[in-house]
Amino acid sequence: MKAFLTLGLAVLWATPPVRPAEDRLRLDDLLESGRQWLEENVDPGVLKAFEALDEAEARRLLRDLQRRLAGEYVLDLAAMRDTARALAPVLERFEATRGYGLWLRTRLDYFDAARELRLLIPEPKPEPGRPPPPRPVPTPEQERRVWRKQVADRPLPRGAAVYVPRLKPVFAGEKMPPELVWLAEVESSFNPQARSPAGAAGLYQLMPGTAKELGLSLTPRDERLDPEKCANAAARYLRYLHGRFRDWPLALAAYNCGEGRLRALMERHRARTFDQVAARLPAETQMYVPKMEAVLQRREGRSLTRLPAPQ
Repeated sequence: MKAFLTLGLAVLWATPPVRPAEDRLRLDDLLESGRQWLEENVDPGVLKAFEALDEAEARRLLRDLQRRLAGEYVLDLAAMRDTARALAPVLERFEATRGYGLWLRTRLDYFDAARELRLLIPEPKPEPGRPPPPRPVPTPEQERRVWRKQVADRPLPRGAAVYVPRLKPVFAGEKMPPELVWLAEVESSFNPQARSPAGAAGLYQLMPGTAKELGLSLTPRDERLDPEKCANAAARYLRYLHGRFRDWPLALAAYNCGEGRLRALMERHRARTFDQVAARLPAETQMYVPKMEAVLQRREGRSLTRLPAPQ
């Protein structure tokens, strides 16, 4: 039962703290649904990993996934692959946590890519009497190759057929390359209900503060959940970021990790390109940009670096 309690606590941790009583999940129902799903879908080896966790560790499951995405070491994500894959369907089963499950499912390929990179870049063996060797860091080109392989045969996300024709004119109306509509595949798999534990929401995963600065209302209705309004805000924000960095890979990196953080790292390390600063960015951002490059090539046959500047 510890494995089922672990997943139950993880789901409860992800539930927003303020919610009407009738919307809260009952622990017994949560554990029973989790038990049934685990028995039907999860490899016994994964269950053993969950059974080894105590309750305090269980409460940190989602937090740890996000912490690793925010950390600098991409290869650390490989160790969380099975945890992420087991947790995403459980979160998706309940209305209160479905948005978190959608957010996590969109990012499962980060953990897959990290595992592939770990196979390509094994840990160096320590030598007696010498300091531990530095941890290997994937190069941007290694990550690009992995992402091209990841998306080579990937079918269209379910919502793409509906949203791409509707939202390309939104980007074009903001004098932006309409191909950037595909950022929604990277952010939410074209599902406007995706929601991150940090508070981002919508097709383009805008944070509350950013959304407000871009003129979107969060109450009484969250306009980030409106596909056109979210796309328009994302297009305007990307146009602003391109104006600051004069480069699409850097603009996308700033979109993901924050303009201030990227600017500070570039100044500290005298970097002028994404490749020069990539290894010092959060793990998600290190993979976010090459993932978008691969998605754009797959969906539009276009190179990110060759997209025109905003008009």
